[in-house]
Amino acid sequence: MMTQNTRRAPMSETEAPEQAPAVNPEPTALDTLKQLGQMNVPQGTESNIFCLTIIGQIEGHLVLPPQNKTTKYEHIIPQLVAAEQSKQVDGIMIILNTVGGDVEAGLAIAEMITSLTKPTVTVVVGGGHSIGVPIAVASTYSLIAESATMTIHPIRLNGLVIGVPQTFEYMEKMQERVVRFVTSHSRITEERFKELMFRTGELNRDIGTAVGGLDAVKYGLMDEVGGIGQALAKLNKLIDERKQPVEAEGITQ
Repeated sequence: MMTQNTRRAPMSETEAPEQAPAVNPEPTALDTLKQLGQMNVPQGTESNIFCLTIIGQIEGHLVLPPQNKTTKYEHIIPQLVAAEQSKQVDGIMIILNTVGGDVEAGLAIAEMITSLTKPTVTVVVGGGHSIGVPIAVASTYSLIAESATMTIHPIRLNGLVIGVPQTFEYMEKMQERVVRFVTSHSRITEERFKELMFRTGELNRDIGTAVGGLDAVKYGLMDEVGGIGQALAKLNKLIDERKQPVEAEGITQ
C-alpha cells in the first residue's frame, strides 16, 4: 500500500520566518515611578485624584549634581497640564517636602498650580522651605504637618556678581514678586511676611525665620494643620462642591 508523502518542502533562502508585529507596551505605573518618581495620571476606574510630589531641591535652568535629590520643573509642568486636561481627574493633591531651589522655576510651578481650574490641595510634610513657600500657598487649600517647618528668608544669589547696583535691583524686584504672590494667595499680611523674612537671630549665620506647623497656621500662611487624611477629605469636599453647580445647571436646562 502506497502512502502519500506529506512532508513540507524546505524553506528557501529568500523566505523569512513570520514574525509577530512588534508591540510597544504601555508604560506601567511602576515604570513611570522609576523614571520620574511620579505615578501615571489615573485612567479608567482608578482614583479621580492625581497626586503630585515635589521633593528635594527644585531644579531650574542649571542641572544639579547627581547626588542631589531634585524635582525638575520640566517634569512637573507637563504633568499639571495632563491632569488639567484629563477627564478622569477631578482634583489634584500636591505633597511638598522641599528645601527650595531655583526661584523662577519655583514661581513657574506655583503659577501653574494656581491657574488650574480643578480643586487643588497642598500638604507640607517635613518642610516647605524657601521657594517652596509660594508653591505651598498656590493651591485652593493648604495643610501642613505639625512637625513640618517652612523657612522664610530673603532671596540669595550664588556665584559671580557683575554690576552690584543692577544685580541688587533685580534681586529686589524678584523678591517683591515672591512677597506679592505669597500674600495674595494666603491670609498672611505683607508686613508680617516681611518681618519674618528679615528677622535676625532665628537662624545661624543667616536672616529669616523657620516657621513650624502651628505658627504657619497662626500667621495665616497655611490654612490648617493636618496630613493626608484631612487633605483627601478636604479635596473630596471641594470636588463635590465643584460638581454641584454643574449638576444643578443640567437639571434646570
